[in-house]
Amino acid sequence: MTATTAAAAIGEPGVPPLPWLAGALRETLAQQRGHALLVQAAPGIGALPFALALAQSWLCEAPGADALACARCPSCRALQAHVHPDLRVLLPETLRRETGWLLADDKPEGEEGKRKPSRQIRIDEARAATDWVGRTGARGRGKILVLHPVEALNEHSASALLKTVEEPPAGTRVLLTCSDPLAILPTVRSRCQIVRLAVPDADAASRWLAGQGVARAEVLLAGCGGRPLDALALARQGIDAQAWEALPAAVARGQLDALAGWPVPRALDALFKLCCDALARSAGAPPRYFDAARLPADADPVRLAAWAAELGRIARHADHPWHEALMAEALVARAQAALVPRASRPRATGLDTLRA
Repeated sequence: MTATTAAAAIGEPGVPPLPWLAGALRETLAQQRGHALLVQAAPGIGALPFALALAQSWLCEAPGADALACARCPSCRALQAHVHPDLRVLLPETLRRETGWLLADDKPEGEEGKRKPSRQIRIDEARAATDWVGRTGARGRGKILVLHPVEALNEHSASALLKTVEEPPAGTRVLLTCSDPLAILPTVRSRCQIVRLAVPDADAASRWLAGQGVARAEVLLAGCGGRPLDALALARQGIDAQAWEALPAAVARGQLDALAGWPVPRALDALFKLCCDALARSAGAPPRYFDAARLPADADPVRLAAWAAELGRIARHADHPWHEALMAEALVARAQAALVPRASRPRATGLDTLRA
């Protein structure tokens, strides 16, 4: 996923950064009155572009009739350049590097840039944001703190930001995003107006993906559960519709190159989806991520359940510096063992079943 799509602001007058966000943006701008807003959305829908478009529209000095940002005034230009003095975007370091919304102390180049970036919002970053909130605004249209996602806060950084979120200074708005509302303290959630972003219409999302150069976008969109930004990221990693469709048969045959070049977290995600679809088909339910005709017809649900548990254990360590080739070989071997049809196996003893 590119920075443009992952964290875009409004670049043309009245045009949202992602087309499926238009209705929710206009409705929120018309109805939102409180100091805090919580955007709930599944990953890959566009919670961060939505939050940035809202912030840009609130800070815009010449908004349109529908209250969307003009994209032309000095305030909009400053936000598009990531230098607006009255906007603070608080992201974990991994997302800051990916999207270009860097903090003043970030050094993505040189020796510091070689360090593994944090996936959490650290306490020093939270304290700096709290200090920023307490300063006087520069352009007279209030100040906005965007925090994405809430799940990236650790216990200490969440405590440091609690007072700011609950009772910010007058003229300050706080925009939070999350995929899991249970990750937010009830005291914070109760003070927020909640906006829920739905998965976009499949046809509209496929058209948008086609416009981004993704061939047979409907295949990758289904593979990502209808989440278009995730589908775009898949395509940008070199995993096209043909590779996605070929995966079930390739791993069932034990082809060692089936996952060649796939990052370990991406391979684990794909295999878990394959396992879920195989389980669904074994129970007579429709699959979600792969075409039913490409799935094994009679896989053993007991072995599939054991495989799912194993994938879950490995996924907890997905960021470990695995040897990718060896990990791919191990994953393919385990997948092949789990996907062999029941009819082709010798009758298992009770001990064999327990070991599986």
